[in-house]
Amino acid sequence: MVPSQTDRTTPQTVVHLHGAGVSLLLDIGGGLLPAIAHWGPDLGELDATSAAALVGAGVPLIGPNAVDTPIRLAVLPEHHTGWTGRPGLSGSREGRAWSPLFTTTSVSLDGAPVTGWTESGAGVVGVTALDDEAGLALDLTIELLPSGLVRARARVTNTGEDRYALEDLVLAFPVPPEACELLDFGGRWGHERAPQRRPFTVGTHLREGRKGRTGADSAYLLHAGTPGFGFGDGQVYAVHTAYSGNHTHYAERVFTGDRILGGGELLLPGEVQLATGEAYEGPWVYAAHGTGLDDVARRFHRHLRSRERPVTTTRPVTLNVWEAVYFDHDTDRLLDLAERAAALGVERYVLDDGWFGSRRDDRSGLGDWVVSDVAWPHGLHPLVDRVRALGMEFGLWFEPEMVNPDSDVARAHPEWVLSARREWPVESRHQQVLNLGIEGAYEHVKAQILAVLDEYDIGYVKWDHNRDLIEAGTQPEGGRPGVHEQTRAFYRLLDEIRAAHPDLEIESCSSGGARVDLGVLERTDRVWVSDNIDPHDRQHMLRWTTQLIPPEFMGSHVASGRSHTTGRIHDLGFRAATAIFGHLGIEWDLARASDDELSELSAWIAFFRQERELMLGGEVVRMDGFDPDVLLHGVVAPDRSRAIFAMVVLDSVDASPGPRLRFRGLDPARRYRLRPTIVGAAPSGLQAPRWWGAREDGFPGIVLTGGALEHVGVAAPIVHPDQVVLFRAEETS
Repeated sequence: MVPSQTDRTTPQTVVHLHGAGVSLLLDIGGGLLPAIAHWGPDLGELDATSAAALVGAGVPLIGPNAVDTPIRLAVLPEHHTGWTGRPGLSGSREGRAWSPLFTTTSVSLDGAPVTGWTESGAGVVGVTALDDEAGLALDLTIELLPSGLVRARARVTNTGEDRYALEDLVLAFPVPPEACELLDFGGRWGHERAPQRRPFTVGTHLREGRKGRTGADSAYLLHAGTPGFGFGDGQVYAVHTAYSGNHTHYAERVFTGDRILGGGELLLPGEVQLATGEAYEGPWVYAAHGTGLDDVARRFHRHLRSRERPVTTTRPVTLNVWEAVYFDHDTDRLLDLAERAAALGVERYVLDDGWFGSRRDDRSGLGDWVVSDVAWPHGLHPLVDRVRALGMEFGLWFEPEMVNPDSDVARAHPEWVLSARREWPVESRHQQVLNLGIEGAYEHVKAQILAVLDEYDIGYVKWDHNRDLIEAGTQPEGGRPGVHEQTRAFYRLLDEIRAAHPDLEIESCSSGGARVDLGVLERTDRVWVSDNIDPHDRQHMLRWTTQLIPPEFMGSHVASGRSHTTGRIHDLGFRAATAIFGHLGIEWDLARASDDELSELSAWIAFFRQERELMLGGEVVRMDGFDPDVLLHGVVAPDRSRAIFAMVVLDSVDASPGPRLRFRGLDPARRYRLRPTIVGAAPSGLQAPRWWGAREDGFPGIVLTGGALEHVGVAAPIVHPDQVVLFRAEETS
């Protein structure tokens, strides 16, 4: 006999994890799977009686025309309970064992067995459950991290005698009824992470990523919050599926009033077939709660900043030569760019696409990771040696998962191309995808990359991925879907290359910002936000990319005066003041820059190098309440002693001179001197308000408390569109 939903004859286990302003109260009673009785604001210390009372008080009444026992929503939602929303586990044995009923057999906290009541700070809860009739075992891991993030993952094992076809495995987090508005993201190439809002209505808001990568249009983070929640206000709940292949995010509201946010890997038909003893483990699904979007973002930032392999605030200023030379790899020209970059204070030099095989354009050579003896008759040594002699680190571009049909590897091994049928899939950017799930293809790519890294002094790799996976099947197996194995092989390749070169830094680039997620950031150190470096567009993309990752992980470059993507022309001050709020780089033919431009660029590089500990180590704040074309944001030191803010004007505004600027994030009781900071030329059209003080005195500014700066504010300057005004706030006595 199995326990019913309300059977408490077996010991009731209640676990309370709390810290960093968050509580997670888990009900694991009666042999049932864990249910979240509370996830949200910290409840403080509880005792066994009050915890049991909270769990009991949350048991719902039986509604009209519902099942005869209260419906219990587990972290892995189960159909047998009467839950008619999306089940957590879908699969069968040719139509049998399709609705599992798991019985929890053990619970642990940080590896130690748990029965009854227990309370802890950050910790890891492990739950093991069995369904002997279905022949399935389940392992759930639910963790409260020191940042206040919650994350969960599930592992299902086939203990039966025949094959189990797994179709779906998702985990769900309940949110309260006042979380009635959703926010996630869309986008496209060159316009990543565009926010979109909608009501949280009955039904399922399902975001599926079927591109074999995260996608420029991915949900990124799926939020639910109180009406009108903003950066600094409202109760906000969010989930993120930490996976770089096909994936799902979903928000679901059912007839009972229950609302959940969930996610997992999206599996293609027949993609995971578990033989006896085989297991599948899903990706981490992260959940964040906070007051306002900044609070949610801060939890993710703190988590990433606590990685075992940290990304420091002393990020090297980078020159990438792509938009300077494209495929024209002239050694003298590239050496000249290195000399100019070093003179400006650049600390890393990156050679992009075009150095290998027959790669003189984007139609051939991809997949042949051998230095071209045509473009580089003496190898890369002349360039690498000079770059290193100039005191800069050398970086190199790869696109390991891709192949041109016109390449040696594709001609030798056409069966290595991911394809659902004999004919290859439709081309994209003149390329196909190399099937890393085939061991021979995997070893070929790994060996060629390691050979280059072993020969040259390379400290950084820009790892690109420039097309979606379409009809991605494994031909040696009749075209069986291969995205799952491809994604796992990609992770393994990163891990093995990093193991061989532990000091190597790797950037995740994918047609710009189409592979940005916490799965890839377990293995890489930076992402390329977008191929579009136009600062007008980048302002929005940087603003919203920081909803998941902190500034030091975002590649943020100063482009040429006329954008190669949009054709817009911008002042250097606007381009640079945009780029410094990430990992600063340059993507510009410096040989075409004037002396005045080089002088101003040098000043911006010096400013960034002086302030990067704050710019890349501070807490991100984004202000609400201004004209849609006026953005106010900044970074505040962790001890709140200082901050740098930016007022960004993107277009002509409705109100001029506009509302006061109010700066959030400082200590309300401390006094700060707020003053403008001019680097290089002043913003175009600048009209300074009286509180700035005299220009000849260096704009001394004003002294106010942090509370006054947040709640009262100061008069805004007037500038032309596409301009940035920087402000420093420094604690004073």
